[in-house]
Amino acid sequence: MALSVMIRSTLQKEEKSRTLHTGCDTYPVDLYTSQRLNTRSQHKQEITMRISNKLLSSALAAITLGCLAATASAHHGFGLFQLEIKKEWSGTLVKMNLVNPHSYMEIDAIDENGLALHMRCEMRAGTLLRRAGWSTDMFVVGAHVEIEGNPHRDDPEACYIENFKIDDSVMINRNDQFLSNAPVDTSNRPLRLADGQLNISGDWAVEQLVLTVPPSGGRGSMIPKTMSPDFAAGTITIDDVRATQPPRAQTVYTQQGQTAADAFDRRSPLDNPWFACKPTSFIRDWTADWPINKFTQSTLANGEKVIDITYGLYNFERRIHVGMTGHPDNIEPSYAGHSIGNWEGDTLVVDTIGFAEGVLSPPTRTSEQMHIVERFTLDTETIALKREYTVTDPVYLAAPYESYDVMNLSDVPFQAQECKEMTPEFQL
Repeated sequence: MALSVMIRSTLQKEEKSRTLHTGCDTYPVDLYTSQRLNTRSQHKQEITMRISNKLLSSALAAITLGCLAATASAHHGFGLFQLEIKKEWSGTLVKMNLVNPHSYMEIDAIDENGLALHMRCEMRAGTLLRRAGWSTDMFVVGAHVEIEGNPHRDDPEACYIENFKIDDSVMINRNDQFLSNAPVDTSNRPLRLADGQLNISGDWAVEQLVLTVPPSGGRGSMIPKTMSPDFAAGTITIDDVRATQPPRAQTVYTQQGQTAADAFDRRSPLDNPWFACKPTSFIRDWTADWPINKFTQSTLANGEKVIDITYGLYNFERRIHVGMTGHPDNIEPSYAGHSIGNWEGDTLVVDTIGFAEGVLSPPTRTSEQMHIVERFTLDTETIALKREYTVTDPVYLAAPYESYDVMNLSDVPFQAQECKEMTPEFQL
């Protein structure tokens, strides 16, 4: 069968079950209805054999695994991009910035008036694209690029990409997936370390949610990847899905906390560290935008046992001192504070104080009196890592902020990802 026919057949089979792999501001995420759905019907054009060598392997993998997602559109924040306006650009690929919190494709283009433009076009976070099987090898400098997307309200040289095509290859949607959903093989993974500690080292990632349309139609809902096929087939309902998800932590403010939240500007990098490539809190950064986080258990030269965590969105690090009986005096306040961990059976209980003033999750601010307790438990059958957390802060919170989340071993290895905020309105 010709490759063009195979690709077309794959897309047609998936027309009924449209999915979107997207990033969200926080996790756990409410299962919400998408505000927009742009089907691929307008892109049913002839797909030729002239697919670049760099894209061929990705396209073949997607065909073989049946995981090319049909087109849809949603995002954790559209900023000033004008989603109601559809526009097309074409030009020469100059650079692909596979970075967090948003990737950007740069092209040299000519506008409708013949003026030269250096376009910077927004895509999903670099970590999310890597988890979807994307790489910089797909973007060959000097190639011809055609973009379908949305213009920026204030910057004529910025756009939001919905779909793009490089040279004569297949049209690609910003949310397309090029990896299988096969679980990580843990058959040879040691359950415990040599010293008897439960083995929680590794690269951990929360399950992505995908925008899935049920048989009844509509705009679709955000569904965990593993449940998406059943939801698309109508064998489970949205209520079935909701019943499996962690509850959203409830925020109860003190008067000072409410005042601070009311004054918080979520869209300003001066208030919101997310847009300034700075950490928010390790409660939020553990799951926000589905990063890959790295756990490393080790014993230092002095015999102390530690666990080092690298939070994958912005590569911030934290150390847990295992077995330490108490926090030291005169802790220098910091984003990560000072953490001590002790095993209660096979549950690691981590107590953290010594925070600098900051942000728990926009618009909630935190003081130096914040205190966080986490309980990490490994399901030894599924190798899923559950984290329960409780946050107290007498300055801003009138009641504990608490919930839980669950991570699995990532099928994509951890890789430090550069952070470079290129969205026009977030430039300081």
